[in-house]
Amino acid sequence: MASHAQRNLLHAYLDDELDLVRSMELEDHLAECGDCANEIASYRALREGIHAADLRYQPSSEFRSRLLSTLQQQERPQPTLIQRRIPRWSWAAVAALLLLASGALLLDLNQRSERRLASEIVTDHVRSLMASHLTDVATSDHHTVKPWFTGKLDFSPQVRDLSADGFELIGGRLEYLEGHGAAAIVYQRRKHIINLFTWPTPASDEEPQATAQQGFNLIEWKHAGMYYCAISDLNRQELTELASLLQK
Repeated sequence: MASHAQRNLLHAYLDDELDLVRSMELEDHLAECGDCANEIASYRALREGIHAADLRYQPSSEFRSRLLSTLQQQERPQPTLIQRRIPRWSWAAVAALLLLASGALLLDLNQRSERRLASEIVTDHVRSLMASHLTDVATSDHHTVKPWFTGKLDFSPQVRDLSADGFELIGGRLEYLEGHGAAAIVYQRRKHIINLFTWPTPASDEEPQATAQQGFNLIEWKHAGMYYCAISDLNRQELTELASLLQK
């Protein structure tokens, strides 16, 4: 390929770790560069060969029978002196502490995931404003924007005309967030651009929650199997108004 950095992108491309823009750029390059196309074909063949090979040890039925017989013949260990002295309520306390610790760990992991997603959304929002690529389909007609996504995503995003409420529809575009395709519906309130990101989620419905990151306001909510996040430098009150209109 043209550079060592581009060569490193081949592995990331095979692992689906590139964003949508990078993936499309690399696919264009592969269509023109025979060396890189051959190289990624070799990587893919090697990966498929490893996945197809059965590398696990398969014990014989005789070995499994002997092992099971040996385990059944072993005497059950007797409680130690320490175990006999520990009252039953102590074990309950230990179990409660373990449950509390696991709950705290899950909460921390969930919060980290939410912060990472918010950071992705902010990055995509800023990039759309700076790269002169705010929309893939530029129109204020929601009957044009909604069908445009057909065949490009495995879901049909909600596209509403809210111009009568002061939120002008500008268009839409494809995005890649949290490891899958997403729709970005673009609105404008006076001079403020609003990106509404949406994709399917298995999570239950959640009321809108407002956060702020890097000078932008974010309103997130879940409804009818879909995740929504509106982001803009618009004030929080008006952005919340948009979320309320979209939920009607």
